[in-house]
This record gives sequence, C-alpha cells and structure tokens, in this order.
Amino acid sequence: VQLQASGGGLVQAGGSLRLSCVVSGSIFSRSRMAWYRQAPGKQRDLVASVTSRGTTNYADSVKGRFTISRDNGKNTVYLQMNSLKPEDTAVYYCNADRRVAPDVWEFDYWGQGTLVTVSS
Repeated sequence: VQLQASGGGLVQAGGSLRLSCVVSGSIFSRSRMAWYRQAPGKQRDLVASVTSRGTTNYADSVKGRFTISRDNGKNTVYLQMNSLKPEDTAVYYCNADRRVAPDVWEFDYWGQGTLVTVSS
C-alpha cells in the first residue's frame, strides 16, 4: 500500500490550495482517511478526517475554511483549503487507517507529506 500526497506549495494569506492523496491497493473503501499536519518544532496534529461512510471531522482551527472529501472510485482523498493563514504553514500528511476495536487497528498507513507555506 502506498499513499501519494500532492498539491502543496506557496500561497499568500487568504489564498486557497487543494491537496490530493491517492491510495494504491484495495484498502481505500474500507479506510478512514485523514489529513494531519506538522509545523516545525511542533507535534503532528489531526486536521480533518472522513470515515468510510462519509462522516467528517475537523480541527477547530480549520472549521469553516477546510473541506475534506473522498472519491472512492479514484481511491483519492482531497483537502480543499480556503482562507489560508500563515499559521496553516506545515507539512501535511495523509493517513489511511481502520480501527476494528478500541486500540486495535487493522492497518495504519502514512503518505510522505506535502509542504504548505502560507506567506503573510
């Protein structure tokens, strides 16, 4: 299984970017897909997630600005980022996992990360 993230780049504050993550293999439809981000010197935090049934969840800091979506036909998850702020600057990672019981995962895969830089 491989996760290939793309779409990062440099954008001015107030601008938009769309990240994509393509998942190889046959796990996509069964996966919870998520985007995490890690700024320099900080821990990796959840940005947004979407379950296999389409239920979404967002970090408070991005609610109303970011939208996560998935296309099961293309094995792809997207993160549409609008009204970007300098504090959104980070490496963004996509994640595919499936939890089958409390603290038990069938799988947990990560992409390589894509850098988003928002200038003020």
